[in-house]
Amino acid sequence: MITKKRTIIYILIALLAIATIAAVFVVNMLCHSLSPRETTYIYIDEDDDIDSVRSKLIATDADISMTAFDWLVSAKHYDQHIRVGRYEVSDHLSTLDLFRDLRNHNSKPINLVVPSIRTIEQMAGRLARQLMIDSTTIVDKFHDPATIESLGYNRATFPALFIPNTYEIYWETSADKLMERFAKENKAFWNDDRLAKAKKVGLSQNEVVTLASIVDSETANNGEKARIAGLYMNRLHRGILLQSDPTVIFAVGDFSIRRVLNKHLQVESPYNTYKVKGLPPGPIRIPSIAGIDAVLNYEHNNYIYMCAKEDFSGTHNFAVTYFEHQANARRYINALNQRGIK
Repeated sequence: MITKKRTIIYILIALLAIATIAAVFVVNMLCHSLSPRETTYIYIDEDDDIDSVRSKLIATDADISMTAFDWLVSAKHYDQHIRVGRYEVSDHLSTLDLFRDLRNHNSKPINLVVPSIRTIEQMAGRLARQLMIDSTTIVDKFHDPATIESLGYNRATFPALFIPNTYEIYWETSADKLMERFAKENKAFWNDDRLAKAKKVGLSQNEVVTLASIVDSETANNGEKARIAGLYMNRLHRGILLQSDPTVIFAVGDFSIRRVLNKHLQVESPYNTYKVKGLPPGPIRIPSIAGIDAVLNYEHNNYIYMCAKEDFSGTHNFAVTYFEHQANARRYINALNQRGIK
């Protein structure tokens, strides 16, 4: 009888030992560090199923226990509740931590770069490369009359919505939420200080952005922008045509033009500031913050004319009189001819 009891005890001890070893093994699989070479991210989109999720996990260089992952998937029915998002894979996480992030939708945000760029179509392409939304969906939203009107713009002024900067946002953000974020950032940008400066210079927000788009198109040199803005403000105040070459290029619709010719100046368009007095109906590009602030803080000068420098440095020669301007223009035209730019 004693022998039988001892046998039972030994069996129980053996089973307990096996269970303990198994538990340690499972805990080790679940809790050991993923130890990737560097922090990386996996992107789960709407088309993913459990097989594609597994493939994306395996494709990382992290030490993910797929045995443990599969057990968790089965136990928690994760295959029925896959959530889109951008998920971190780093050395401070374990397989269990990663699974919890995936199941609980602990998605990590991205730093979305909203660029100063020429067209809203180009903007859509840049955004689509950073977000889950495809460029067609974004373009459709950008051209949707109801969306544009709801945000307080029209087709011409719509580019004024965008404030180029870097924003923390979720990769899986929808097109509607993206537009809401742009509106929120625009409102934050146009704070009391900037609104007061716009009122002081006598321009609406959209007019400030429109002039900034011209300034940015004239130069990439931030040091010149306030001076160029001052020149154009002088022309506006005196009722002189702005005569901005970038507005003509925009009106023609050929951004490959390197030299604006007389035939280009004849185009009939509200954007051709060689023919139409005042500012065009809207921005000719999405300007930079530096460009907008240059208009709000424009340099008070007497310049009426400017011409690109003959050294092609991207800066300009400025002039008060037309006689001075003609001399500057001749030097630049000669430089163009010498380089064969037509």
